[in-house]
Amino acid sequence: MAEAAADARSGKVVIRNIGLLLSGDLDRPILDADTLVVDDGLITAVGKEADCNTEGAKTVIDARGTCVAPGLIDSHVHPVFGDWTPRQGQLGWIDSSMHGGVTTMISAGEVHLPGRPKDIVGLKALAITAQRAFDNFRPGGVKVLAGAPVIEKGMVESDFAELAAAGVKLLGEVGLGSVKAGYEAKEMVAWARKHGIQSTIHTGGPSIPGSGLIDKDVVLEADADIIGHINGGHTALPEAHVCELCEKSSRGIEIVHNGNEKVAIAAAQAAMQLKCPHRVILGTDGPAGSGVQPLGILRMVAMLSSLANIPAELVFCFATGNTARMRQLNCGLIEPGRAADFVFMDRAQHTAGRTLLESVQLGDIPGIGMVMIDGLVRCGRSRNTPPATEIPVVVAH
Repeated sequence: MAEAAADARSGKVVIRNIGLLLSGDLDRPILDADTLVVDDGLITAVGKEADCNTEGAKTVIDARGTCVAPGLIDSHVHPVFGDWTPRQGQLGWIDSSMHGGVTTMISAGEVHLPGRPKDIVGLKALAITAQRAFDNFRPGGVKVLAGAPVIEKGMVESDFAELAAAGVKLLGEVGLGSVKAGYEAKEMVAWARKHGIQSTIHTGGPSIPGSGLIDKDVVLEADADIIGHINGGHTALPEAHVCELCEKSSRGIEIVHNGNEKVAIAAAQAAMQLKCPHRVILGTDGPAGSGVQPLGILRMVAMLSSLANIPAELVFCFATGNTARMRQLNCGLIEPGRAADFVFMDRAQHTAGRTLLESVQLGDIPGIGMVMIDGLVRCGRSRNTPPATEIPVVVAH
């Protein structure tokens, strides 16, 4: 079902004959390159094959003219333990998301654990346990950044210092616990930030028992690092309030699959009009009542490209480089020194689009032919996407 964080090293990997190389960088979303060179899980060269040192490769992959992009990052998930979610009674949801191109997931709180402790000692213990467990155990090879405590009344600064010292780097969604007032949240968010812990705030109507409405004024007062599911999870704030958040806050604008799709489009368009597309990141907010969406990030890319009329190569940056930079991750961008986490894609068979980007702009998700994490091939043709027109092949191993 899954495996421990493997010690396997990729050695030297050469990926050649790339037809389209998406960078993940909004400032230069498409690279003029057809070759990638990887050594022990890190990118060492990006360019034309004639200009790259391709000698002595342990693995050679012929991309066969397909698209290579950074592995997708799901900025908002709710894991529990291993590759199991009690929310939907499912096994294998993380591995299944890898078949949807997701190579990194970021926890917004392990809130679905049956009997989740809400006392301060218990919530800290759960966060540290989740952080350690997912650091040691990677379903499908996916990097799950977990251990995101839900803050509760009574916490003091030393609690955040203790969590940070133990390796916790995230807060679960502010508002899912007893802390719901803006002034209370602001103080704890500031303590977290002081100790290097990034915060996300719930936005919109209640999602699970115990959560409540978090309106625009609370979001602005709390000033968390990420405006979590700005399009609601599930229920959105009024569209005008969401656009006001985009304008008045400078924080991350997180748009999720399990939210209001009309407001998702409005938020993305507002970010473009405000000339701050670098603030937009994508998540699924799964597992949830809506279920698990292995193709959720790809579906968000296709929706925002087609219905918000944003070029597909830019929307792919929302799901990769934007998140990597905001979350300070060593992935999500195609450049030397970054993790060799890639998704190989091509237009789906029989799409109306003549190219991959055109097909996505028309609203179709691409077909995935291969996923690589840390330079290691994790799957070939995806079991979940429509079949890709062309798929890469491993020609030497």
